[in-house]
Amino acid sequence: MSDPQVQDVFKTSGVPTHTFVQPQEYARLLLNLRTAGRGLVVEGPSGIGKTTAVENALQEAGLGEDVTVLSARLREDVEYIADLPSLGSVGVVIIDDFHKLSDNLKSMLADYMKTLADRSAADVKVVVVGINRVGENLIQFAHDLANRLDVVPFESNPDDRVEQLIQKGESALNVNLNTKDEIVREAQGSFFLAQMLSLEVCTSAGVLDKQDTLRETQVSFEAIKASVWQRQGRTFRERCERFCRGSRMKKSGRAPYLHILKWLAEGSDWTLDLRKAMRRHPGMSGSVGQVVNKGFLADVVSGDEEISSVLHFDQQSDQLTVEDPLFVFYLRSIPWNRLARDIGFDSVEFEHRYDFALSFAGANRDLAESLFEALAEQEVEVFYDKNEQHRILASNLEEYLEPIYQSEAMFVIPLLSTVYPERVWAKFESEAFKSRFGQNSVIPIWFKDAQPGAFDESRKYGGLMFDPAVEIKAQARNFADILVQKLAHVRAGSA
Repeated sequence: MSDPQVQDVFKTSGVPTHTFVQPQEYARLLLNLRTAGRGLVVEGPSGIGKTTAVENALQEAGLGEDVTVLSARLREDVEYIADLPSLGSVGVVIIDDFHKLSDNLKSMLADYMKTLADRSAADVKVVVVGINRVGENLIQFAHDLANRLDVVPFESNPDDRVEQLIQKGESALNVNLNTKDEIVREAQGSFFLAQMLSLEVCTSAGVLDKQDTLRETQVSFEAIKASVWQRQGRTFRERCERFCRGSRMKKSGRAPYLHILKWLAEGSDWTLDLRKAMRRHPGMSGSVGQVVNKGFLADVVSGDEEISSVLHFDQQSDQLTVEDPLFVFYLRSIPWNRLARDIGFDSVEFEHRYDFALSFAGANRDLAESLFEALAEQEVEVFYDKNEQHRILASNLEEYLEPIYQSEAMFVIPLLSTVYPERVWAKFESEAFKSRFGQNSVIPIWFKDAQPGAFDESRKYGGLMFDPAVEIKAQARNFADILVQKLAHVRAGSA
């Protein structure tokens, strides 16, 4: 047998031979494969070694001779998957990228796997492989399937197993990598990234084959990392920018898509739970919630073939998952402030929790709601009581509201109608923000039919005029455009 070459040792595609390391969940995987009829779901981030582990475990279980590997990304394979229940004894069938299948096919597979488990079928074994939460996604199509299959999650591998992979490669090539510790740290549990970075180090050091005598590389890991990142930029930079712009670029908004991508890059795994992320970042919850809840994020991901090749968004769980491990590597090194400037956002750092806070009497909710909706479409953060009910519940209202109107909102927008001065909460809110008149912080909207009264002082400052006799939504959209222009002007002045 000839000496191994570096591309066969540190493999970035196919099943590794010299560097295979059993993941933590390998024993559970093997146990399921030995159990007739019982379905198996292997889930976790891309590049973590799921498919490789399944194929090795099948060999160890004596099932490697009769295996069909299918991908939900290939049309001919999808057609085969659709016919599975009618094909009889097909041996072991591995269905990769399950999350890419239609809901109809997912439902069919759930029923089929339940049937196989009920009869303890020895002639068919279905193994579903996919990203995080695939098992949960499958079970939702057949709830009684839960006790008839095993879900084996492949989380990030511990550092000692990543190091073991590198050591096996070193032994095969008779080399010591001087960057081994850095590779382990950068891989963050990904066997794929460890393979890729080890290959880059060897290539840079001129180690292309097994060395006759033990050799230690002398390369700069930072230089290797920068070189890989720059090369990946040719593939990923443009699609990152398209994602960050979203469905329609709103330069004065809070850049919700950019923040989503940044949160994903900063996470310890390769899946972002947006519900949890919004709770961690309350200053972005309105703008991010807008693009998530209205389906804009789903459209951005599914509507762009290049974006959908690296990201998957599950609308059932509001989870965004990276599919390409190289994309994770690229994201982690992005200079986010520079990217935001290059794209054209006015700012991605915000001093205030809210851009605008609406203050109004309940009788004027029709205008308040229309104005909130128009502002939310501009991807800015707006305090609007109806949209904050889940936070306000059980809170002391005065303690909750006072800081919002005093300082947490960049601008307060009071809707000064004839009934505004008479309402208890309007009086309380106005007491909280009245000292901000003259600080370029309060933009009144006067009702045309309101008589001069308690808020004559507001006429000293610039504001907007609302005519109750004219269609509300059109006026609200016009107000929103002017308010966002004001926001952009102030941010530009402080940049």
